[in-house]
Amino acid sequence: MKAEIIAVGSELLTPDRLDTNSLFLTEELNKIGIEVLRKTVVGDNRDLLSEAFRDALNRVPLIISSGGLGPTEDDLTRETVADLLHRSLRRNDNILRYIEGRFRALNREMPEVNVRQAMVPEGAEILENPRGTAPGLWLEDGGHFIVLLPGPPRELKPLFREQVLPRLERLASSTRMFHREIRVTGLGESHVEQRIMGIYKRFPEVNTTVLAAPGETQVHLRIWTDDVEHAKKTLDEIVSGFEIALTDRIFSQDGSPLEEVIAAELTMHNATISAAESCTGGLLAQRLTSIAGSSLYFLGGVVCYSNELKTAWAGVPAELIQAKGAVSAEVAVALAEGIRRRVGSTFGVGITGIAGPGGGTEEKPVGTVHIALAHAGGVKERGVRFPGDRESIRFQASQAALDMVRIHFLYNGKQPSIRA
Repeated sequence: MKAEIIAVGSELLTPDRLDTNSLFLTEELNKIGIEVLRKTVVGDNRDLLSEAFRDALNRVPLIISSGGLGPTEDDLTRETVADLLHRSLRRNDNILRYIEGRFRALNREMPEVNVRQAMVPEGAEILENPRGTAPGLWLEDGGHFIVLLPGPPRELKPLFREQVLPRLERLASSTRMFHREIRVTGLGESHVEQRIMGIYKRFPEVNTTVLAAPGETQVHLRIWTDDVEHAKKTLDEIVSGFEIALTDRIFSQDGSPLEEVIAAELTMHNATISAAESCTGGLLAQRLTSIAGSSLYFLGGVVCYSNELKTAWAGVPAELIQAKGAVSAEVAVALAEGIRRRVGSTFGVGITGIAGPGGGTEEKPVGTVHIALAHAGGVKERGVRFPGDRESIRFQASQAALDMVRIHFLYNGKQPSIRA
């Protein structure tokens, strides 16, 4: 079955609100074999809203909308769909009593405008919404299914799972989407494409998407089929080819971010880590501690922006900073060794660089970063110049630091030369 999603609300056409409902709905629909062909965001305009529903009805059998079911004059979804299907709106007294009860529970009088939420298109099934005043609606018309859902995610998500999903599961076929997400670091989008294009093009039934993301490249593989074994065999074959083409640049085959991969490695090896960060401002520590249970492997860290605190907190000799500069391989090494020694962790990471937009020189331009990883067997340092703005440079630096830890485990501590 094919579907379209219509997100309703003028606020979604501003920079202030993001349509997250469509992401949730797409994921849930894909799980039961329903493919989303198009997503549309429409403001609170009756003509444009009518056009969006009418065009969708001409393309797909299933339409799911979110928003526009509130009590105010700019909530137009109910009325628009009723007009489009040539159905009258009728007041449902059960819904009205429910809404009145919600207001009474809050010791408030229900405003008259809320009566609009009790108006139901003729023939529609009511999808009860115990978390809000706007019920959802299920309509069928000439082989088409239209689902109208409230906009607030805290209402939409449980309502969809509890009342819409069981109905859709009865309609969906045995076809399902099977998905793999490969994540690569150290190679840009075009380099990844160049290496793997000849592999995935041998499988035209698989939809392959190569996406650039901060500090990594993602490869999404999707195949729609009712043959589970065929899907698994096909995706395994493609991924095996990618492993040969991309070698140690693949850090995840299930979409896990790099910090989760490192967390698993540290936990499995009963290892701990600490960080002394300058230009990343604690971003590495934040990523490492964003995962539940991080206290098992992350012992602590410092953000030492000033030269004085590099010395006081991480033991970097002041004369070294004076001689080599704060942004240097030598200072990165001293930061890594100093924090590891002070904290007593298995690994110590030191990061120093110029995130910009100012502060760069001809010798050390913006984006220059030095990262070091210290452990009992010695220390590795990597110097690189990252492109992008301040936020991008900081993230790429944290990504490169995490990747140095990954490479250490991958090669059992005998790391190859770290590539820039």
